[in-house]
Amino acid sequence: MRGLVVLVTLACFATAQHQALIDYLERRLLAIEDRISLWHEQTTRYASELRELKQQMVSQLENLDKEKEILRTNLDGVGTRVDRVERELDYLETQNGAQPCVDVDDKLIEQQVTLVQEKQKAKYSKLSDCSDMISSVKAMKILKRVGGPKGMWTKDTSRVSAKVYIFNGTDEDTIHEFATVQDFTRSLGMSLSKTLRLPSSWRGTGHVVYNNHAYYINQADDIMVVKYDMKNSSVTDSAVFPVQDHVPVYGLTPETLMDLAVDEEGLWAIYATRQNERHISLAKMDANSLDIEQMWDTNCPRENAEAAFVICGTLYVVYNTKQPGRSRVQCVYDVNGMVTNEEAPLIYFPKRYGAHSSLKYNPQEQLLYAWDDGYQILYKLVMKKKLEI
Repeated sequence: MRGLVVLVTLACFATAQHQALIDYLERRLLAIEDRISLWHEQTTRYASELRELKQQMVSQLENLDKEKEILRTNLDGVGTRVDRVERELDYLETQNGAQPCVDVDDKLIEQQVTLVQEKQKAKYSKLSDCSDMISSVKAMKILKRVGGPKGMWTKDTSRVSAKVYIFNGTDEDTIHEFATVQDFTRSLGMSLSKTLRLPSSWRGTGHVVYNNHAYYINQADDIMVVKYDMKNSSVTDSAVFPVQDHVPVYGLTPETLMDLAVDEEGLWAIYATRQNERHISLAKMDANSLDIEQMWDTNCPRENAEAAFVICGTLYVVYNTKQPGRSRVQCVYDVNGMVTNEEAPLIYFPKRYGAHSSLKYNPQEQLLYAWDDGYQILYKLVMKKKLEI
């Protein structure tokens, strides 16, 4: 009987232990389920927060792009206004012309005029009736900056054309044509231009556009002047310039071996040779046949020369002075003998950048088209009669 009681007692104890184990396991499972549920809630919340953060970042990035574009537009506007202010300041600076360094007696001037009239009248009439010369530079207008530091721009010098041509660089074969100066000014870069491809590359900055033809310098073994018909896109004529041992015509523009110019009398060539390498020479050319009509050795030095141009048969050579931002005509050579270098007035160019790589005179407008370190500039000239010096 006692054994039976013991067995029953052991059975009850085992059952109690089993139940306790079951209860313990259930509590652990419930705890695990609670933690899993908590982790699920936290994961869901974190995923939601990450999505919201991503949306916020995307929105902020879009706003930053918009603000960046607005800032770029504002900076472009500021740059345009600064360029406009610089142009106006340059214009105002040119309103007060350079004062002569020496006062000349009126009687001496009259004597010089009388001497010039008596000695040169007959000689002058043999070449031309043109008698204008520069008195001063009245104003300067900076139109824009496009292209490299060296190049040439000009207007067709014929009376019926308003087209403007850009020769960018010193060794290229592509011309940019604009219908008017206004189109060139408002164009973004070369966007409003028509592209003209030449059959050969030009050399230097000594080209001109005259009566719907581009006259440019091409160099291989010899220096060749090429006449290109802009309307028909074909070479009309070409000629080897009949001079040996060329050297760069300007000391400060070594890429330019020859500089072509147009004035009231037609086409000119400005050049230099090794035989007379310290000075600049001048030749009158026939614009139709490219023949040389007459040649002159001038007393204008090549050293420190930037560029030159011709007006009424008078060569004006521009030099870089020691004054900051200034160039000056320091040598004048009149093929008609009307004006000597000593008698010519002082002429300063109020420039602000580098050196003139080209200066092209338009006789119809009495303007100089200048290229100065990539800036395209117009100089308005004041003229006077040669006998009024």
